[in-house]
Amino acid sequence: MDVAAILRDARVESGLSLRALAERAGTSHSTLAAYEAGRKIPSIATLERLMRAAGFRLRVEVEPSIGGPDPTARGRELAEVLALAEQFPARHRRTLEFPVFGRS
Repeated sequence: MDVAAILRDARVESGLSLRALAERAGTSHSTLAAYEAGRKIPSIATLERLMRAAGFRLRVEVEPSIGGPDPTARGRELAEVLALAEQFPARHRRTLEFPVFGRS
């Protein structure tokens, strides 16, 4: 999640200047500028407050990563996929045939 871009896009979409949004959200202009530049990262509570002040609602979705906390799960998943792929026969010819262009 690019917090700086999300904040900047919400502020621009709402038609507010940095100073106007900072005033509405109860924070300083310089702090808001630092958030939008990516020099600082706001807490979730602060980000929610800033988004509400800009007229938006923040929705966060959490999805499990493949394998969860086990770092070897991705490798096992790949091994399982390759084992499955071996069960399907490959139907390739020994030599490649291709059209020769420019000959009748």
